[in-house]
Amino acid sequence: METKDAYKQKMEKQLQESKAQIDLLAAKAENAEADVKLRYAQELDKLRDKQRIASEKLKAVEEAGDDAWEKVKDTTDKVLDDLQAGVAHVVSYFK
Repeated sequence: METKDAYKQKMEKQLQESKAQIDLLAAKAENAEADVKLRYAQELDKLRDKQRIASEKLKAVEEAGDDAWEKVKDTTDKVLDDLQAGVAHVVSYFK
């Protein structure tokens, strides 16, 4: 069974990796043509919203008691999976 602290560290690392990927996509968008840049901006806004939600869920894990954090963990996993899938989609879309 995973401890709350180990889970929190794992999620923080995954959030940092997602943020780095989003930042890289934003840098690529700066060099894109106008129409592609607009599409990048729209997709990046969606990813940043997902990232914000994942951060909020992680905060809920931090604030949850030792017994309750397991319940919050399931939704946090789903939100983070959605963020990672979104990043992968945008990366593959703009290759």
